[in-house]
Amino acid sequence: QVQLVESGGGLVQAGGSLRLSCAASGRTFRYYAMGWFRQAPGKERQFVAAISWSGVSTYYADSVKGRFTISRDNAKNTAYLQMNSLKIEDTAVYYCASAPTGAVPPMEAYDYWGQGTQVTVSS
Repeated sequence: QVQLVESGGGLVQAGGSLRLSCAASGRTFRYYAMGWFRQAPGKERQFVAAISWSGVSTYYADSVKGRFTISRDNAKNTAYLQMNSLKIEDTAVYYCASAPTGAVPPMEAYDYWGQGTQVTVSS
């Protein structure tokens, strides 16, 4: 059974930083792409960032490009999302997800999801 556990969310002022972690188990982590997604109240879940199995390829939503950085440590079975220059509109529940492929797939292809961690950015 694959398990993904996010941590690192919280309350931060606009302009601040947070680092989210996603600890994975139950699947050979280093073989699979990972993604971060978020869902704000009343909105659909949206893509934030993704990283290929090796970490060589990364992708970002336009809204976070230049502010967020996705990374992974295959030795620790953990993916990260470093979030800098946070804005009020970044407030959402953030989810990590594991893909069944090494290359980054479309959002609908991710097959395992974490429970989410709340990020709240205040003014």
